[in-house]
Amino acid sequence: MTTGEIEKKLIEGIAAITGKDPSVIKTDVPFHTLGIDSLSFVELLVFVEKTFTIQLIGTDLTKKDFETVQALASFISKNLP
Repeated sequence: MTTGEIEKKLIEGIAAITGKDPSVIKTDVPFHTLGIDSLSFVELLVFVEKTFTIQLIGTDLTKKDFETVQALASFISKNLP
């Protein structure tokens, strides 16, 4: 799966979580600007684990990896099974 494909799936998930139209979600905008709060952050974590079949607990995931769609897609790409 390419980073672009991962970004597209993340945008779909964020749109479902926030109720925003996917076309307004930009990959370089910080998550807090997209309306991701602490509750939706947890929802996003669950979405990522289920969608990409990866465990985020126990990985080297940092706060920087969760700043934007681009950053998270890059992290996921490097950690796909």
